[in-house]
Amino acid sequence: MNIHFIAIGGAVMHNMAICLSKSNNISGSDDQIYEPSMSRLKKYNLLPEKLGWNKSKITDKIDCVILGMHAKEDNPELLQARKMNIPIYSFPQYIAKHSVDKFKIVIAGSHGKTSITSMIMHVLKSMKIEFDYMVGAKIEGFKNMFQLTKKNKIIILEGDEYLSSTIDPTPKFHKYDPNVAVITGISWDHINVFKTFDIYVEQFKQFIEMVKEKLIYFEDDNNLKNLVLKSNSKAKFIAYNTPNYEIINNKTVLNGAELKVFGNHNMQNIKAAMEVCKILKIDKKSFLQSISTFNGAEMRLETVKKTKTSTLFRDFAHSPSKLKATINAVKNQFNRRLIACMELNTFSSLNKSYLSEYKECMNESDIAIIYYNPKNIKSKNLKKISKQEIFEAFSYQDLNIFDDSKKLEKFIKSFNFKYTNLLMMSSGNFDNLIIENLID
Repeated sequence: MNIHFIAIGGAVMHNMAICLSKSNNISGSDDQIYEPSMSRLKKYNLLPEKLGWNKSKITDKIDCVILGMHAKEDNPELLQARKMNIPIYSFPQYIAKHSVDKFKIVIAGSHGKTSITSMIMHVLKSMKIEFDYMVGAKIEGFKNMFQLTKKNKIIILEGDEYLSSTIDPTPKFHKYDPNVAVITGISWDHINVFKTFDIYVEQFKQFIEMVKEKLIYFEDDNNLKNLVLKSNSKAKFIAYNTPNYEIINNKTVLNGAELKVFGNHNMQNIKAAMEVCKILKIDKKSFLQSISTFNGAEMRLETVKKTKTSTLFRDFAHSPSKLKATINAVKNQFNRRLIACMELNTFSSLNKSYLSEYKECMNESDIAIIYYNPKNIKSKNLKKISKQEIFEAFSYQDLNIFDDSKKLEKFIKSFNFKYTNLLMMSSGNFDNLIIENLID
């Protein structure tokens, strides 16, 4: 088939293009492509010759178009495809269409989706079980974040609640028709499309009704538990919580297995992954043996640099629940001072009406830092926020706030990192700050 990707530079989109290029002719366009997408597309000869949209790329030879969320409704290539009646899919629609006969496992929730998906992938690979997948981060041992074949009977999908595309305002995870699903918890996010918490919760309520066989859910989340107990779903409900574990010499031990990941939230993630693997006939002993070699997903409590008495971690945390869980994990794991720095980067986090959701989220850190780039506020057409508003929202007495990455870098480098850990949290990049250089 001849498949054209509109907005090919996205994280999932470029991985999908690479995967499908093995058996299809792929073309694509985008008006902005960043690393690592650019280098990877170039490696596979899929990088557009120049940036921008060109409707002449949409010809009668194109069998279908896959539309990324980055593309707008007035995109000239999209308009041309519609004019020519060429089939147009969002990437979740395309996955759904080509996995109808597969056993579908969907990992959903406001946090932990990527980690649980990658844990299951790691265990299945170590057990030499073949499967297809889609995950939102780079995983050790996997060349790509996406795989879709005709032969594999199982597919593991990270189930994002965000909208499918600019012409399809349906949450992505509503497309997948899961046999088995996990929901990790519900914490309001994506306020640009889900204006209230109730609207956000409604997406999960509908998702629960779609699960055909088994739903695994975190029972300590009251919002989620109430949804499940009131649901008319015919699926079997399997509750999980935080398993008992020990921290010995800065190492986490679960049921006798020494782990490479740590933190309450990761122990919960492991328990959810274990329940999924149990359904796939993997016994507990084999699971623990496999999970003990799991290093974590990229940008999820990823170790960037270590010295004898300090560690620099990078994490994707940007929502309140993720921020709180990540700080708690590092603080509990190490008997060291913790400097925690978070970038306000998403539409939600830079929105005045949402800032109060971060109240006391950084209280477990010894030194708390918030960075935001005024250019990001302007690019998202949001109202300016003041340092005072951020200070009041977080309710942290000595909160350090920066809107200049060079001043932020100078401030962090001023610390003595003896017996001190540094945690850098963002869905962005701190205005291209090279975080590896922050500790010596």
